[in-house]
Amino acid sequence: MASTPPSFSPSRTTCASLLRQLQVIWDEIGESDTDRDNMLLQLEQECLDIYYRKVEQTRKHKADLNKWLDDAESELADIVSSLGDDCVSISRGKGTLKQQLANIRPVLEDLKSRKAERVEEILEIKSQISQICAEIAGCGQSKGVTDQDVDQCDLTMEKLGELKSHLHELQNEKILRQQKVKSHISTISEISAVMSIDIWKTLNDIHPSLSGSSNGAPQCISNDTLARLTGVVLSLKQEKQQRLQKVQELVKFLVELWDLMEIPIDEQKAFSHVTRLISASVDEVSTQGGLSADVIEQVEVEVQQLNVLKASKMKELVFKRQNELEEIYRGVHMDMDSEAARQTLTSLTESGNVDMSELLQSMDEQIRKAKEQALSRRDILDRVEKWKFAAEEEKWLDEYERDQNRYSAVKGAHKNLKRAEKARILVSKIPSVVENLTAKVKAWETEKGIPFLYEKVLLLNSLDEYNVQRQLREEEKRKSREQKRLNEQLAVEQEAMFGSKSATKKPLNQSSHVNTLAGTPNGRRMHTPSGRYGTSGAKDRRESGRVNNIIPVNYVALAKDDSVSRGS
Repeated sequence: MASTPPSFSPSRTTCASLLRQLQVIWDEIGESDTDRDNMLLQLEQECLDIYYRKVEQTRKHKADLNKWLDDAESELADIVSSLGDDCVSISRGKGTLKQQLANIRPVLEDLKSRKAERVEEILEIKSQISQICAEIAGCGQSKGVTDQDVDQCDLTMEKLGELKSHLHELQNEKILRQQKVKSHISTISEISAVMSIDIWKTLNDIHPSLSGSSNGAPQCISNDTLARLTGVVLSLKQEKQQRLQKVQELVKFLVELWDLMEIPIDEQKAFSHVTRLISASVDEVSTQGGLSADVIEQVEVEVQQLNVLKASKMKELVFKRQNELEEIYRGVHMDMDSEAARQTLTSLTESGNVDMSELLQSMDEQIRKAKEQALSRRDILDRVEKWKFAAEEEKWLDEYERDQNRYSAVKGAHKNLKRAEKARILVSKIPSVVENLTAKVKAWETEKGIPFLYEKVLLLNSLDEYNVQRQLREEEKRKSREQKRLNEQLAVEQEAMFGSKSATKKPLNQSSHVNTLAGTPNGRRMHTPSGRYGTSGAKDRRESGRVNNIIPVNYVALAKDDSVSRGS
């Protein structure tokens, strides 16, 4: 039985071990020595061929490394030259080829990367320069920039700085032009809005990009576009100035017609949007549609219509002025011959020989003077009203005090009591009111040199007549009070001597308690008569007190009446 070849591990396999294994296998096979020698020779030849091939490959690899190093040195020198970087060392160094390769490879890769970045940066700057130049020239989009447009031999920082400086100048120029375009468009928009002009049509006529009709393309900033924008702005400003002047002339004429024909304020409000422009400067007018063609036409139509009405309204206006003049005179109680004045105005207006505007101005002057005169009379008239009111209250108070039932418990009696108290205070001031009024009237007449008439009567005469009448009334009231006092005293004495029927027979539906209620509001004046009539009055009351309910029903009221009359 043949022996099994020994196992071996690849990690321990060598040529000698393999040869031994081969010898064992040959022995088992029974190979001859000649065959064995031939096989060994064949193995040796195959090994030599392998070595030869490996040597040739290694020699070629060495030549490739040398060539790569030479090319790398050359490329490195070119890149350094184009970048202008003199600080970079281009030596391959010493040592083996692999060591030299390890030294130069990272430097070359770094320089290639820097060159690519520099080319990309220059391409970007050149592309921006080309685009801005195309926009300034009005060509829209540029044709684009490629690597062929970049000088690969001049990639220095100096060249890059020149390009950046040029780009910065162009960018500033572009910004200035964009600002001008924006400013012009804003001005055109504002003026067009004021005059209701189609701004988009105006801008589209200049360049489609300004109106947004060029499919999102940037706004044109060419010299031609700027020049056309400037021309349109000047033209619109002139048109705005002309329209404003026209509107102001129309509005001035319109206001004159309104004043002349006294057009109501409510009707004038319909044109408030143009009347506010009467003194405005061209820069102050910014209301949308404020100077549109429709607004101007509206004002022109109104002026034409008012001109037509002017002739027919003039006569009416004249008599309105006359009514106003008469109203002023009536308001301050002055007299004027209205009928004669109206006849004169009728004759003038129907004759056609008078300028109606001048006539209205003349009447306005009369109204102004009448207002001044009315103002000078106002203080005196206010005092006259106070005097007349006081006189009315005095008259009412006289009638009130003559009423025998004024203290009865009826509805509204307390209101009359309050009014009477106020009236007495007011009446007590009448002498000073009349005296001050008389002094004012005399001073006015001295200053103006004319008498002060009130309702066609001299006011001083009216005051004198009032003073006389008041003195007569005071005298009559004094006599009446004296007579009443005597009558009351006589009645009390008679009652004390003979008694009273009222003590045995009371009026229907009336009790002694009613008498007490009637005297209650002014019970505090019960002792006033004793103060006036002395001890005799007190004695009479003591005597009357002995007969309980013999005093007349309205005794307290009569006593109060006498006291109040004396107080007034």
